[in-house]
Amino acid sequence: MKKLAILLLASVAFMAVSCRGGAPVAEAPVEAKDGAIKPVHAEGFRVTYTDEGCRVDIQDPQREESQTFHFLLVPAGEKPASVPADYTVVEVPVKRLVCMTSLQLSNFICIGELDRVAGITSTRHLFNEDVKQRLADGRTQKIGIEGNFDNEVIIGLDPDLILISPFKRGGYEALKGVDIPLVPHLGYKERTPLGQAEWIKFVGLLTGEEEKANEIFSGIEQRYDELKALTADVKERPVVLSGELHGGNWYVGGGRSFLAQIFRDAGGEYFLPDDENSGGLNLDFETVYSQTANAKYWRIVNSFNGDFSYDALKAEDGRYADLEAFRNHGVIYCNMSRTPFYENMPVQPDLVLADLIHIFHPELMPADYEPAFYALLP
Repeated sequence: MKKLAILLLASVAFMAVSCRGGAPVAEAPVEAKDGAIKPVHAEGFRVTYTDEGCRVDIQDPQREESQTFHFLLVPAGEKPASVPADYTVVEVPVKRLVCMTSLQLSNFICIGELDRVAGITSTRHLFNEDVKQRLADGRTQKIGIEGNFDNEVIIGLDPDLILISPFKRGGYEALKGVDIPLVPHLGYKERTPLGQAEWIKFVGLLTGEEEKANEIFSGIEQRYDELKALTADVKERPVVLSGELHGGNWYVGGGRSFLAQIFRDAGGEYFLPDDENSGGLNLDFETVYSQTANAKYWRIVNSFNGDFSYDALKAEDGRYADLEAFRNHGVIYCNMSRTPFYENMPVQPDLVLADLIHIFHPELMPADYEPAFYALLP
């Protein structure tokens, strides 16, 4: 690890209250050094520097009772004097690893560490030309899709670790047999945009690029906060609906979810303001309709083949035309087949926020603003 820093006791106390779950840590830290990783917004991982190495404790930030995963990061080639119970040793910087999601890959693209990515899963919505070239010349290989991973390919890549999303249904139990450390990356579980983006610091720990990760995130945080401040005093906050019907169910984020938070930061209000769930919910159309009588906007992200339109939306389900946001042409749209949404969005919440402010409160943004992800459907 480039900077194996030791945090001050005050820093440890701070993270003990700002991060959730996990076993208590009793080691006495010593003086902090430049480059120390201190998660502030992210609730899913906790970092504690000790004489043994860097302890990283990972837990689902949406469920306090969920399993906690423990890792001890040590400089490559060095053996710790002792390893705490239930901790898996990982030598850093990691030379080769496998990414299982676009969110994970986005961190490595942003921090400029694609040389370490030996394998990835689906490339359906892949836009990054560097990654495409690496796939073409074999530097990076496809390992299959969730539920159907090719363990022989994975073993052949000889990765130091595999980044996983353990709380998704993706056949991860089968990966336990490959005898490669499985390290959760839970950015997708964070409840705030900056919390999700801060997982780039976790990748900084793995790659030995702590200072770079801190610098990148600091810029993201500053830009996001400056944009958020623009909406602090807005009087009218439009209500926003999100999602579509799939198989008879309308999947939506809860009222304390990542999505609800970014709508609020953009000067809007989520259509489930009193809901306390941070994860997703499955609702029927009637329930959604009853909650959206005054929803001015409707956010949709899909991969429509062709030019998406209000006619195409109505053709999917005629009841959509009864929604207020449909009747008043308030659909906010992103086509994943044309925009690198999941590839870039996790590390660009400031751009997502700017798009939403431009839609909700155009007077707050430059007249010539060009959207990065979201725009009103013509």
